[in-house]
Amino acid sequence: MSVVERFLRYIRFDTQSSETSGTTPSTPGQRVFAEALVKELQELGLEEIELDEKSYLMATLPANTEKNIPVIGFIAHLDTSPDMSGKNVSPRIVSYQGGDIVLNESENIVLSPAKFPELEDYKGQDIIVTDGMTLLGADDKGGVAAIISAMQYFKEHPEVEHGKIRIAFTPDEEIGAGADYFDVAKFGAEWGYTIDGGAIGELEYENFNAAAAKVLFKGLNVHPGYAKGKMVNASLLAMEFASLLPAVQRPEHTDGYEGFFHLTGMGGSVEEAFLSYIIRDHDRALFEKKKNLLRSLTALMNEKYPDSTVLELKDQYYNMKEVVEPKKYIVDLAFEAMESVGVVPEVKPIRGGTDGARLSFMGLPCPNIFAGGLNFHGRYEYLPVQSLEKSMQTVIKIAELTARKYGK
Repeated sequence: MSVVERFLRYIRFDTQSSETSGTTPSTPGQRVFAEALVKELQELGLEEIELDEKSYLMATLPANTEKNIPVIGFIAHLDTSPDMSGKNVSPRIVSYQGGDIVLNESENIVLSPAKFPELEDYKGQDIIVTDGMTLLGADDKGGVAAIISAMQYFKEHPEVEHGKIRIAFTPDEEIGAGADYFDVAKFGAEWGYTIDGGAIGELEYENFNAAAAKVLFKGLNVHPGYAKGKMVNASLLAMEFASLLPAVQRPEHTDGYEGFFHLTGMGGSVEEAFLSYIIRDHDRALFEKKKNLLRSLTALMNEKYPDSTVLELKDQYYNMKEVVEPKKYIVDLAFEAMESVGVVPEVKPIRGGTDGARLSFMGLPCPNIFAGGLNFHGRYEYLPVQSLEKSMQTVIKIAELTARKYGK
Protein backbone atom coordinates (compact mmCIF):
# COMPACT_ATOMS: atom_id res chain seq x y z
CA MET A 1 0.00 0.00 0.00
CA SER A 2 1.39 3.41 -0.93
CA VAL A 3 1.57 6.25 1.56
CA VAL A 4 -1.14 8.10 -0.41
CA GLU A 5 -3.48 5.10 -0.36
CA ARG A 6 -2.85 4.76 3.35
CA PHE A 7 -3.63 8.43 3.95
CA LEU A 8 -6.85 8.28 1.94
CA ARG A 9 -7.94 5.31 3.99
CA TYR A 10 -7.17 7.01 7.30
CA ILE A 11 -9.17 10.16 6.60
CA ARG A 12 -12.33 8.07 6.41
CA PHE A 13 -12.13 7.80 10.20
CA ASP A 14 -13.92 10.61 12.03
CA THR A 15 -11.51 11.51 14.82
CA GLN A 16 -12.37 15.13 15.59
CA SER A 17 -11.46 15.77 19.24
CA SER A 18 -13.63 17.68 21.72
CA GLU A 19 -12.72 20.14 24.46
CA THR A 20 -15.92 19.49 26.39
CA SER A 21 -16.19 15.71 26.78
CA GLY A 22 -13.95 15.29 29.83
CA THR A 23 -12.78 11.84 28.71
CA THR A 24 -9.59 10.45 27.17
CA PRO A 25 -9.82 10.04 24.30
CA SER A 26 -12.26 12.90 24.05
CA THR A 27 -14.22 11.24 21.23
CA PRO A 28 -14.91 7.55 20.47
CA GLY A 29 -13.77 7.82 16.85
CA GLN A 30 -10.18 8.11 17.97
CA ARG A 31 -10.41 4.74 19.67
CA VAL A 32 -11.92 3.20 16.56
CA PHE A 33 -9.04 4.55 14.48
CA ALA A 34 -6.45 3.34 16.98
CA GLU A 35 -7.91 -0.17 16.99
CA ALA A 36 -7.77 -0.25 13.18
CA LEU A 37 -4.11 0.77 13.34
CA VAL A 38 -3.40 -2.05 15.78
CA LYS A 39 -4.60 -4.57 13.21
CA GLU A 40 -2.54 -2.91 10.49
CA LEU A 41 0.63 -2.91 12.59
CA GLN A 42 0.08 -6.58 13.39
CA GLU A 43 -0.23 -7.36 9.69
CA LEU A 44 3.01 -5.48 9.02
CA GLY A 45 4.78 -7.63 11.60
CA LEU A 46 5.64 -4.95 14.13
CA GLU A 47 6.22 -6.00 17.73
CA GLU A 48 5.37 -4.77 21.24
CA ILE A 49 2.09 -3.37 19.94
CA GLU A 50 0.20 -1.90 22.87
CA LEU A 51 -2.99 0.15 22.92
CA ASP A 52 -3.73 1.34 26.44
CA GLU A 53 -7.05 2.31 27.99
CA LYS A 54 -6.52 5.97 27.10
CA SER A 55 -5.92 5.07 23.41
CA TYR A 56 -2.18 5.73 23.35
CA LEU A 57 -0.78 3.31 20.79
CA MET A 58 2.87 2.24 20.80
CA ALA A 59 4.74 -0.33 18.71
CA THR A 60 8.27 -1.43 17.84
CA LEU A 61 10.18 -2.16 14.69
CA PRO A 62 13.07 -4.30 15.99
CA ALA A 63 16.63 -3.56 14.96
CA ASN A 64 17.96 -5.59 12.05
CA THR A 65 21.61 -5.32 13.10
CA GLU A 66 23.80 -6.36 16.00
CA LYS A 67 25.20 -2.85 16.30
CA ASN A 68 24.40 -0.79 19.35
CA ILE A 69 22.25 1.99 17.88
CA PRO A 70 20.27 4.58 19.85
CA VAL A 71 16.55 3.84 20.02
CA ILE A 72 14.65 6.60 18.24
CA GLY A 73 10.94 7.30 18.04
CA PHE A 74 8.40 8.79 15.65
CA ILE A 75 5.10 10.20 16.91
CA ALA A 76 1.87 11.47 15.32
CA HIS A 77 -1.61 12.15 16.65
CA LEU A 78 -4.89 10.41 15.97
CA ASP A 79 -7.30 13.32 16.28
CA THR A 80 -8.28 16.12 13.96
CA SER A 81 -9.14 19.67 14.97
CA PRO A 82 -12.41 20.56 16.69
CA ASP A 83 -12.48 23.69 14.52
CA MET A 84 -14.25 21.92 11.66
CA SER A 85 -15.92 18.59 10.99
CA GLY A 86 -13.78 15.67 9.86
CA LYS A 87 -16.77 13.40 9.25
CA ASN A 88 -17.48 12.02 5.78
CA VAL A 89 -14.40 13.61 4.24
CA SER A 90 -14.73 13.59 0.47
CA PRO A 91 -11.21 13.86 -1.01
CA ARG A 92 -10.06 14.07 -4.59
CA ILE A 93 -6.66 14.33 -6.20
CA VAL A 94 -6.16 17.30 -8.49
CA SER A 95 -3.40 17.53 -11.07
CA TYR A 96 -2.64 21.15 -10.32
CA GLN A 97 -1.64 23.37 -13.21
CA GLY A 98 -2.09 26.71 -11.47
CA GLY A 99 -4.97 29.06 -10.76
CA ASP A 100 -8.11 28.36 -8.75
CA ILE A 101 -9.34 24.96 -7.62
CA VAL A 102 -13.12 24.81 -7.29
CA LEU A 103 -13.77 22.66 -4.24
CA ASN A 104 -17.54 22.96 -4.25
CA GLU A 105 -19.29 24.64 -7.14
CA SER A 106 -22.76 24.71 -5.60
CA GLU A 107 -21.46 26.39 -2.44
CA ASN A 108 -18.99 28.58 -4.33
CA ILE A 109 -16.05 27.32 -2.29
CA VAL A 110 -12.80 27.96 -4.13
CA LEU A 111 -9.19 27.27 -3.13
CA SER A 112 -7.44 30.22 -4.74
CA PRO A 113 -3.84 31.45 -4.88
CA ALA A 114 -5.30 34.93 -4.54
CA LYS A 115 -6.02 34.06 -0.92
CA PHE A 116 -3.41 31.32 -0.47
CA PRO A 117 -0.44 32.33 -2.68
CA GLU A 118 1.71 29.37 -1.61
CA LEU A 119 -0.64 27.16 -3.63
CA GLU A 120 1.27 28.20 -6.75
CA ASP A 121 4.41 26.56 -5.30
CA TYR A 122 2.80 23.19 -6.08
CA LYS A 123 2.08 23.80 -9.75
CA GLY A 124 2.69 20.60 -11.69
CA GLN A 125 2.04 18.37 -8.67
CA ASP A 126 -0.89 16.23 -7.55
CA ILE A 127 -2.77 17.80 -4.64
CA ILE A 128 -5.31 16.14 -2.35
CA VAL A 129 -8.23 18.46 -1.54
CA THR A 130 -11.70 18.17 -0.02
CA ASP A 131 -15.13 19.11 -1.33
CA GLY A 132 -15.00 22.18 0.89
CA MET A 133 -17.48 20.85 3.44
CA THR A 134 -14.94 19.36 5.89
CA LEU A 135 -11.30 19.65 6.76
CA LEU A 136 -9.01 17.11 5.09
CA GLY A 137 -7.22 15.61 8.08
CA ALA A 138 -3.63 15.91 6.88
CA ASP A 139 -3.08 17.21 10.42
CA ASP A 140 -2.14 14.66 11.45
CA LYS A 141 -3.18 11.62 9.46
CA GLY A 142 -0.46 12.62 7.03
CA GLY A 143 2.00 12.05 9.85
CA VAL A 144 0.42 8.71 10.80
CA ALA A 145 0.57 7.55 7.17
CA ALA A 146 4.19 8.68 6.74
CA ILE A 147 5.35 6.81 9.85
CA ILE A 148 3.54 3.55 9.13
CA SER A 149 4.57 3.61 5.48
CA ALA A 150 8.19 4.08 6.57
CA MET A 151 7.87 1.00 8.80
CA GLN A 152 6.45 -0.92 5.84
CA TYR A 153 9.47 0.18 3.77
CA PHE A 154 11.89 -1.23 6.33
CA LYS A 155 9.97 -4.50 6.42
CA GLU A 156 10.19 -4.76 2.64
CA HIS A 157 13.88 -3.73 2.54
CA PRO A 158 15.71 -5.71 5.23
CA GLU A 159 19.00 -4.80 3.59
CA VAL A 160 18.63 -1.24 4.92
CA GLU A 161 20.31 -1.19 8.33
CA HIS A 162 18.43 0.41 11.22
CA GLY A 163 18.26 0.23 14.97
CA LYS A 164 15.22 -0.31 17.13
CA ILE A 165 12.48 2.13 16.18
CA ARG A 166 9.57 3.02 18.42
CA ILE A 167 6.41 4.58 17.05
CA ALA A 168 3.47 6.11 18.92
CA PHE A 169 0.10 7.61 18.09
CA THR A 170 -1.58 9.86 20.63
CA PRO A 171 -5.15 11.10 21.16
CA ASP A 172 -6.33 14.65 21.72
CA GLU A 173 -3.29 16.61 20.57
CA GLU A 174 -5.53 19.24 19.01
CA ILE A 175 -7.02 20.12 22.39
CA GLY A 176 -3.62 20.28 24.08
CA ALA A 177 -3.87 16.93 25.83
CA GLY A 178 -1.79 14.69 23.58
CA ALA A 179 1.02 14.20 26.08
CA ASP A 180 -1.16 13.97 29.20
CA TYR A 181 -0.82 10.20 29.57
CA PHE A 182 2.21 9.53 27.37
CA ASP A 183 4.54 7.09 29.16
CA VAL A 184 8.00 8.30 28.16
CA ALA A 185 9.76 5.55 30.12
CA LYS A 186 7.70 2.84 28.41
CA PHE A 187 8.31 4.41 25.02
CA GLY A 188 12.01 3.97 25.73
CA ALA A 189 13.51 6.16 22.99
CA GLU A 190 16.57 8.37 23.45
CA TRP A 191 14.97 11.03 21.31
CA GLY A 192 12.00 11.32 18.97
CA TYR A 193 10.35 13.33 16.23
CA THR A 194 6.75 14.37 15.90
CA ILE A 195 5.62 14.18 12.27
CA ASP A 196 3.14 16.99 12.67
CA GLY A 197 4.49 19.96 10.73
CA GLY A 198 3.02 21.69 7.74
CA ALA A 199 4.60 22.47 4.39
CA ILE A 200 7.43 20.41 2.94
CA GLY A 201 10.79 21.16 4.55
CA GLU A 202 9.49 22.40 7.90
CA LEU A 203 11.83 21.48 10.74
CA GLU A 204 11.01 22.99 14.09
CA TYR A 205 12.56 22.83 17.51
CA GLU A 206 11.29 26.13 18.90
CA ASN A 207 7.70 26.70 19.89
CA PHE A 208 5.63 29.08 21.92
CA ASN A 209 5.53 29.14 25.68
CA ALA A 210 1.82 28.85 26.26
CA ALA A 211 -0.77 29.66 28.89
CA ALA A 212 -4.55 29.83 29.08
CA ALA A 213 -6.43 32.54 30.93
CA LYS A 214 -10.04 33.02 31.91
CA VAL A 215 -11.07 36.38 33.33
CA LEU A 216 -14.33 36.36 35.30
CA PHE A 217 -16.32 39.52 35.98
CA LYS A 218 -19.00 40.01 38.62
CA GLY A 219 -21.50 42.82 38.22
CA LEU A 220 -24.47 44.21 40.08
CA ASN A 221 -27.82 44.22 38.33
CA VAL A 222 -30.64 46.55 39.30
CA HIS A 223 -33.55 47.95 37.33
CA PRO A 224 -32.00 50.18 34.62
CA GLY A 225 -34.46 52.93 35.37
CA TYR A 226 -33.04 53.24 38.88
CA ALA A 227 -29.47 52.17 38.21
CA LYS A 228 -27.61 55.43 38.73
CA GLY A 229 -24.78 54.95 41.19
CA LYS A 230 -25.69 51.33 41.73
CA MET A 231 -25.42 49.18 38.58
CA VAL A 232 -22.14 47.52 37.63
CA ASN A 233 -22.45 45.88 34.21
CA ALA A 234 -20.21 42.81 34.07
CA SER A 235 -20.26 42.71 30.26
CA LEU A 236 -18.99 46.29 30.13
CA LEU A 237 -16.25 45.40 32.62
CA ALA A 238 -15.16 42.65 30.24
CA MET A 239 -15.11 45.11 27.35
CA GLU A 240 -13.05 47.55 29.38
CA PHE A 241 -10.57 44.87 30.37
CA ALA A 242 -10.16 43.73 26.75
CA SER A 243 -9.53 47.31 25.64
CA LEU A 244 -6.60 47.60 28.04
CA LEU A 245 -4.61 44.86 26.31
CA PRO A 246 -2.28 46.05 23.54
CA ALA A 247 -3.99 45.72 20.16
CA VAL A 248 -0.64 45.22 18.41
CA GLN A 249 -0.23 41.99 20.37
CA ARG A 250 -3.21 40.26 18.81
CA PRO A 251 -2.54 37.28 16.50
CA GLU A 252 -3.57 39.17 13.37
CA HIS A 253 -0.77 41.67 13.96
CA THR A 254 2.08 39.27 14.82
CA ASP A 255 4.39 36.82 13.11
CA GLY A 256 7.84 35.21 13.46
CA TYR A 257 8.92 35.28 17.08
CA GLU A 258 6.26 37.76 18.16
CA GLY A 259 3.86 36.59 20.85
CA PHE A 260 0.21 37.49 21.37
CA PHE A 261 -2.92 37.58 23.49
CA HIS A 262 -5.69 35.75 21.64
CA LEU A 263 -9.30 36.19 22.72
CA THR A 264 -10.85 32.77 22.09
CA GLY A 265 -14.21 33.17 23.78
CA MET A 266 -16.47 35.61 25.57
CA GLY A 267 -19.92 35.76 27.06
CA GLY A 268 -21.98 37.33 29.75
CA SER A 269 -24.80 39.47 31.04
CA VAL A 270 -25.10 42.39 33.41
CA GLU A 271 -24.56 40.08 36.38
CA GLU A 272 -21.67 37.92 35.13
CA ALA A 273 -19.25 37.85 32.19
CA PHE A 274 -16.06 36.15 31.09
CA LEU A 275 -13.20 36.43 28.63
CA SER A 276 -11.08 33.45 27.58
CA TYR A 277 -7.55 33.99 26.26
CA ILE A 278 -4.56 32.03 25.16
CA ILE A 279 -1.18 33.70 25.75
CA ARG A 280 1.82 32.84 23.59
CA ASP A 281 5.46 33.93 23.33
CA HIS A 282 8.71 32.23 22.28
CA ASP A 283 10.74 34.24 24.77
CA ARG A 284 10.22 33.04 28.35
CA ALA A 285 10.81 36.50 29.86
CA LEU A 286 8.28 38.11 27.49
CA PHE A 287 5.87 35.24 28.22
CA GLU A 288 6.07 35.95 31.94
CA LYS A 289 5.65 39.67 31.22
CA LYS A 290 2.41 38.96 29.35
CA LYS A 291 1.06 36.94 32.26
CA ASN A 292 2.04 39.67 34.69
CA LEU A 293 0.17 42.22 32.57
CA LEU A 294 -3.01 40.17 33.00
CA ARG A 295 -2.42 40.10 36.75
CA SER A 296 -1.83 43.87 36.82
CA LEU A 297 -4.98 44.59 34.82
CA THR A 298 -6.98 42.35 37.14
CA ALA A 299 -5.67 44.33 40.12
CA LEU A 300 -6.49 47.59 38.32
CA MET A 301 -10.07 46.48 37.66
CA ASN A 302 -10.53 45.45 41.29
CA GLU A 303 -9.17 48.79 42.46
CA LYS A 304 -11.66 50.61 40.24
CA TYR A 305 -14.54 48.14 40.80
CA PRO A 306 -13.93 46.33 44.11
CA ASP A 307 -14.19 42.53 44.09
CA SER A 308 -15.30 42.53 40.46
CA THR A 309 -12.59 40.58 38.63
CA VAL A 310 -10.98 37.16 39.03
CA LEU A 311 -8.15 35.83 36.88
CA GLU A 312 -7.67 32.08 36.30
CA LEU A 313 -4.26 31.52 34.70
CA LYS A 314 -2.67 28.19 33.80
CA ASP A 315 0.56 27.38 31.97
CA GLN A 316 0.10 24.84 29.16
CA TYR A 317 3.55 24.12 27.73
CA TYR A 318 6.98 25.68 27.25
CA ASN A 319 9.48 26.27 24.46
CA MET A 320 11.19 22.97 23.66
CA LYS A 321 14.30 24.86 22.56
CA GLU A 322 15.44 24.82 26.19
CA VAL A 323 15.62 21.01 26.07
CA VAL A 324 16.47 20.32 22.43
CA GLU A 325 19.22 22.87 21.82
CA PRO A 326 21.73 21.10 24.13
CA LYS A 327 21.18 18.05 21.89
CA LYS A 328 21.20 19.96 18.64
CA TYR A 329 22.59 16.94 16.80
CA ILE A 330 19.09 15.45 16.65
CA VAL A 331 17.96 18.52 14.69
CA ASP A 332 21.07 18.33 12.50
CA LEU A 333 20.26 14.69 11.79
CA ALA A 334 16.79 15.58 10.51
CA PHE A 335 18.27 18.44 8.50
CA GLU A 336 20.70 16.07 6.79
CA ALA A 337 17.96 13.51 6.21
CA MET A 338 15.81 16.06 4.41
CA GLU A 339 18.68 17.17 2.20
CA SER A 340 19.47 13.54 1.41
CA VAL A 341 15.96 12.99 -0.01
CA GLY A 342 15.94 16.22 -2.00
CA VAL A 343 14.09 18.46 0.43
CA VAL A 344 15.27 21.96 1.30
CA PRO A 345 15.00 22.22 5.10
CA GLU A 346 13.28 25.27 6.50
CA VAL A 347 14.18 25.63 10.17
CA LYS A 348 11.77 28.01 11.82
CA PRO A 349 9.89 28.50 15.08
CA ILE A 350 6.47 26.91 15.46
CA ARG A 351 3.80 29.52 15.95
CA GLY A 352 1.92 26.97 18.00
CA GLY A 353 2.78 23.81 19.86
CA THR A 354 3.04 20.07 19.35
CA ASP A 355 3.07 17.01 21.55
CA GLY A 356 6.83 17.24 21.16
CA ALA A 357 6.99 20.44 23.18
CA ARG A 358 5.61 18.77 26.28
CA LEU A 359 7.37 15.48 25.62
CA SER A 360 10.69 17.29 25.48
CA PHE A 361 10.17 18.53 29.04
CA MET A 362 9.05 15.03 30.04
CA GLY A 363 12.44 13.60 29.05
CA LEU A 364 12.00 12.87 25.34
CA PRO A 365 13.66 15.58 23.20
CA CYS A 366 11.34 15.79 20.24
CA PRO A 367 11.68 18.22 17.29
CA ASN A 368 8.87 18.50 14.76
CA ILE A 369 9.03 17.50 11.07
CA PHE A 370 6.71 18.31 8.19
CA ALA A 371 3.85 16.01 7.22
CA GLY A 372 3.21 18.13 4.13
CA GLY A 373 -0.25 19.62 4.56
CA LEU A 374 -1.30 23.26 4.38
CA ASN A 375 -4.25 25.34 5.61
CA PHE A 376 -4.85 23.04 8.56
CA HIS A 377 -8.09 23.07 10.56
CA GLY A 378 -10.41 24.26 7.81
CA ARG A 379 -12.17 23.57 4.53
CA TYR A 380 -9.22 24.84 2.45
CA GLU A 381 -6.78 22.26 3.82
CA TYR A 382 -4.80 20.43 1.15
CA LEU A 383 -1.92 17.98 0.89
CA PRO A 384 0.52 17.81 -2.02
CA VAL A 385 1.22 14.15 -2.76
CA GLN A 386 4.94 14.72 -3.27
CA SER A 387 5.20 16.41 0.13
CA LEU A 388 3.63 13.41 1.87
CA GLU A 389 5.99 11.06 0.05
CA LYS A 390 8.97 13.18 1.08
CA SER A 391 7.80 13.12 4.70
CA MET A 392 7.84 9.33 4.63
CA GLN A 393 11.28 9.33 2.97
CA THR A 394 12.60 11.70 5.65
CA VAL A 395 11.49 9.31 8.40
CA ILE A 396 13.27 6.48 6.62
CA LYS A 397 16.45 8.49 6.12
CA ILE A 398 16.59 9.63 9.75
CA ALA A 399 16.60 5.99 10.86
CA GLU A 400 19.25 5.11 8.27
CA LEU A 401 21.49 8.00 9.29
CA THR A 402 21.10 7.19 12.98
CA ALA A 403 22.38 3.67 12.30
CA ARG A 404 25.21 4.92 10.12
CA LYS A 405 26.39 7.72 12.39
CA TYR A 406 25.77 6.33 15.85
CA GLY A 407 25.92 2.56 15.42
CA LYS A 408 28.77 0.92 17.32
